[in-house]
Amino acid sequence: MNINKKTFLLAGFTLTLLSSCSNMDEVNNSSVQEASTKPNVVYIVVDDLGYSDIGAYNKDSFYQTPNIDKLASQGIQFTDGYAANPVCSPSRFALLTGKHPTRGQATDWFPHKNKPSRSGHFNAADFERVLPHKETTIAEAFEEQGYSTAFLGKWHLGEDESFWPEHQGFDVNIGGTMNGHPPAGYFSPYKNPRLSDGPKGEYLTQRLTDEAINLVDGYSKQSDPFFMMLAFYTVHTPLQAPEEDIQKYNAKRDVTNLENSFIEGEQVWPIDEARKIRVKQNHSTYAAMVNQMDTQVGRLLNKLKASGLDKNTIVVFTSDNGGLSTAEGAPTSNLPLRGGKGWLYEGGIRVPFIVKIPNMPNQGQLVSAPVISNDLYPTLLAAAGLPLKPQQHIDGRDLSKMLMGKISYNELSDRAMYFHYPHYSNQGGFPGAAVRLGDWKLIERFENGIVHLYNLSKDIEEQHDLATEYPEKVNELRTKLHHWYKETNARFLQAKDGKQPWRPEA
Repeated sequence: MNINKKTFLLAGFTLTLLSSCSNMDEVNNSSVQEASTKPNVVYIVVDDLGYSDIGAYNKDSFYQTPNIDKLASQGIQFTDGYAANPVCSPSRFALLTGKHPTRGQATDWFPHKNKPSRSGHFNAADFERVLPHKETTIAEAFEEQGYSTAFLGKWHLGEDESFWPEHQGFDVNIGGTMNGHPPAGYFSPYKNPRLSDGPKGEYLTQRLTDEAINLVDGYSKQSDPFFMMLAFYTVHTPLQAPEEDIQKYNAKRDVTNLENSFIEGEQVWPIDEARKIRVKQNHSTYAAMVNQMDTQVGRLLNKLKASGLDKNTIVVFTSDNGGLSTAEGAPTSNLPLRGGKGWLYEGGIRVPFIVKIPNMPNQGQLVSAPVISNDLYPTLLAAAGLPLKPQQHIDGRDLSKMLMGKISYNELSDRAMYFHYPHYSNQGGFPGAAVRLGDWKLIERFENGIVHLYNLSKDIEEQHDLATEYPEKVNELRTKLHHWYKETNARFLQAKDGKQPWRPEA
């Protein structure tokens, strides 16, 4: 049995053994880890964090994110980084498997087993609701190479316990269950079977970071490297934050212009009332949640530095989908990107995407080459000097040589990236798919087969549909997309009330 499994406790109970470490250890415990030549990995995933929520991506952001901005300045910041899907469970599937979620038919967020999918003009496609054990997760790949592995936060990849993190390659599971949001909110008591309650009023984002820091304390005393995935529940609803943080942003926002925070949005399927889209960032509670998340990221990165582990630790920071801008209070704005969570427009799939590798050249470089969450599986294995699993991470590209300046990002210039969402999203998004190749992006709607074409280099806002002006480009991208449907055995809308939806064969 690995020493990590002897030392660390499963089931999300407070790691009291590690909590007892004194501050003196922070100064003296780096020598043990220095014996390891394999780098550690800290993989940070924030739930529902929008592209424009981070100062490094949006200098006019209402939110303050100095710690993440600093991380961006020390690593590579991808300006065209994408989540594999506009909602959470499928994107997490991709992050953990290196496969596009369509290959696993995991195309929508995972509800309870017997809950039907939302329908609109037609019924949604059938989809799978677990991350199956047959997949070799990125955690299992690192575990095979002697790594200690830990998961903290939101899992949302299967209702049954047998599909939770401890059965998918993680030695430690703190807070990872079937839930897509905190079942009792962000303040203790949490009512989470993989996280013991803290003092009443303890804030979940801080608690998960406390646990991560405790783990780092223990890892710094052993020779084995570690792989840690910290998947914050924040900034998913419910919108809750410490009152002092909320008041800070209440004082900051422009209360004289709040009525101009929304515009009338796109209505693509029957709803009870017109959908509003937030176009101004001024939600104090959401801002406080972002600020708290940034503070906790800073605490963890500072702990790595104090422990001497930062010199041998890869850090990734990303989100599982775009910011929530069209539903459930629409707490953020993704402008200049169109749409948000649940939409195939850029606001739903383009996300913060930062990678820092020890001793990497060109720190702080902005890279416009398009990358996607599937890429992180092979990239992290290669960056750690571990063998790849090409049959597993079939839809990912190894970016490690590009990150280290050994080959050009032009290697990605001819890649096509695909997005497939045959569902009616909670946020109002329409069923469809998209393909991006170079500067061009095509969206295909599944209700009627209508396509839209955008040139993202000239129109990142996706306001100018060029489909009628460039029929050859439409044909090129549509052909690629339809070939990809067949390759991945993609599913589509189903009939409803005798009405048949469009099919690509037509």
